[in-house]
Amino acid sequence: MFFRQIFHEESSTLTYLLGDPLWKEAMAIDTVDGTADSVLAILREAGLQLAHVLETHVHADHVSAARELRSRTGARIVMARAAGAGCADLAVGDGDFLVLGDDAIRVLGTPGHTPDSLCFRWRDRVFTGDTLLIGGCGRTDFQGGDAGTLYDSLTSRLLVLPDETLVYPGHDYHGRRVSCIGEEKRLNPRLAVGSRDGFVGLMHQLDLPEPAMIGTAVPANRLCGERETGTTRQA
Repeated sequence: MFFRQIFHEESSTLTYLLGDPLWKEAMAIDTVDGTADSVLAILREAGLQLAHVLETHVHADHVSAARELRSRTGARIVMARAAGAGCADLAVGDGDFLVLGDDAIRVLGTPGHTPDSLCFRWRDRVFTGDTLLIGGCGRTDFQGGDAGTLYDSLTSRLLVLPDETLVYPGHDYHGRRVSCIGEEKRLNPRLAVGSRDGFVGLMHQLDLPEPAMIGTAVPANRLCGERETGTTRQA
């Protein structure tokens, strides 16, 4: 088992690299434009070949490195069917599985933050994107977000996992890197409301500023990281 977490300071994004050393295969989750060189250097040092680049959703706060990584390695880009992204090599939804060596990665459909939001469960951990954060959850006030749908996804897909399941989110803004389902049940203030209506009311009161990169990131990420100029920035 190979596992590496990478923090991108500018966007506070957490990228994950998973690998099977026996079969020399690797996956990357939520990569960031400008980091392809470092991602490939880590995998090269570990003797791994990138096979898939997974996206938890169409991001609004950073541009993905998926297209560049595919160009440089031949890896397949994996996105949600709900994203409607023709650039993806593989469109997946709830209940699907991805193969990594001798392991299976389970796809959990978790709409709410965006309609296309996914989580990925591997062994003792789940990669939650923006659906569940440490001490929080993704916002629902743009990009087709829906607070009630997010509550349903949290309660029916994530909070039903064993308490010891490790939670690796797509972002953290306070230096935290991992939690677990049991801890989020006990300590996450977004989950303390105790009802769907309470959660919806709380989410509607957040009044957060719009992501600074939304105008660039969303159209680029619908094209797997290709900017409107038709080129991707090299790392």
